[in-house]
Amino acid sequence: MAAKFLGDASKVVTGSHDRTLKVWDLRSRACIETKFAGSSCNDLVTVDNAGSTIISGHFDKTIRFWDCRSESSANNIVLNGKVTSLDLARDTKYLLACVRDDTLKLIDLRMNQVVKSFSCEGFKVGCDWSRATFSPDGQYVAVGSSDGSVYIWGVSTGKVETILKEH
Repeated sequence: MAAKFLGDASKVVTGSHDRTLKVWDLRSRACIETKFAGSSCNDLVTVDNAGSTIISGHFDKTIRFWDCRSESSANNIVLNGKVTSLDLARDTKYLLACVRDDTLKLIDLRMNQVVKSFSCEGFKVGCDWSRATFSPDGQYVAVGSSDGSVYIWGVSTGKVETILKEH
């Protein structure tokens, strides 16, 4: 299950293996909206401070984009493997997806398309809960591998900068 605050601290959105996204009002402690995704949700991010956009990553290899004012998703992106994690760059222009095809995908949210793929010899996404992340400055991406190493790529070059072995 994934959970993120939606806009302010009064609402939380969750995604679950029951194939739904739910919006919760923390004041009333109740679910105020349910969105049917059709696939297990493994991670999600919220894009803006207003809480109007949710992006969810699913086991059916799809990244779904949700406008909170609508019940259905639009402009979905289908990848080549299960989506295990999502991370949003601080500038909210780029989304990082960790995918079970042993890649990280960099998605430009202004164009709604994959603009870069990160992979290398030895890197394997080891489980459905592997997590990838942007560095605070957005210049690097990092993820753990099934071989016990942490792989770090430069975003601009797409090349492996560091492999931290034997974690």
